[in-house]
Amino acid sequence: MKIVSWNVNGIRAALRKGAMDYFAAAPADVLCLQETKAHPGDVQHVAWPAGYEAHWNSAVKKGYSGTLVLTRVKPRQVTTGIGEAAHDAEGRVLTLELPDFYLVNVYQPNSQRGLTRLAYRTQEWDGAFLAYLRRLGKKGKPVVFCGDLNVAHTELDLTNPKTNHRNAGFTDEERGNFSALLARGFVDTFRVFEPGPGHHTWWSQMMNCRARNIGWRVDYVVAAEKLRPALRRAWISPEVMGSDHCPVGLELA
Repeated sequence: MKIVSWNVNGIRAALRKGAMDYFAAAPADVLCLQETKAHPGDVQHVAWPAGYEAHWNSAVKKGYSGTLVLTRVKPRQVTTGIGEAAHDAEGRVLTLELPDFYLVNVYQPNSQRGLTRLAYRTQEWDGAFLAYLRRLGKKGKPVVFCGDLNVAHTELDLTNPKTNHRNAGFTDEERGNFSALLARGFVDTFRVFEPGPGHHTWWSQMMNCRARNIGWRVDYVVAAEKLRPALRRAWISPEVMGSDHCPVGLELA
């Protein structure tokens, strides 16, 4: 099975920039999209590529956040949110129960410029999301989650770690929480196959950063450790345009 995750930074904008061509050609059984900034009715004219069915979790606030899954694999159940009202108004989590595992599409909160939302992100959201993953895991199937996690885990995951320390996405708190999550029995699948630097999934739209590959790796596919033997390959697709992020993917046996 092939899973692709992509923060499209607005599904309507991405479609105008040719994202549908990528959706149709992508080697994916499941496409997990984040930051859709839309409700289903906003794109009701769109015909998704043949074989895909669409599942949405949109934010209450118009034009903000949101997740969408396009899947060729019929889910047994689809769940929106993590079951906590304090965290579920922004459309950040969409879970599919597939035959062999749970697939969670997540758009994690950004700590924002000036770290105005760091306390919410690290003291409230991170713990609640980890608890949700653990509850899923206790149901008898392993868990895979993917999306824009809004954190560069190590200094290898961004071009300028020293000058970005204490910026949103590269604080000790965010990185430490992600390390703690992985220690609970999860694996950053890209790092199973590629241990080196220079692999990024988001680039500032200023100063020609993407062409110069001055970026951050903040988009991940993370799998339960018990799925490690099934990992076949993981990849990043920086050549795919249409957003300030690029797609990332995982192939499972």
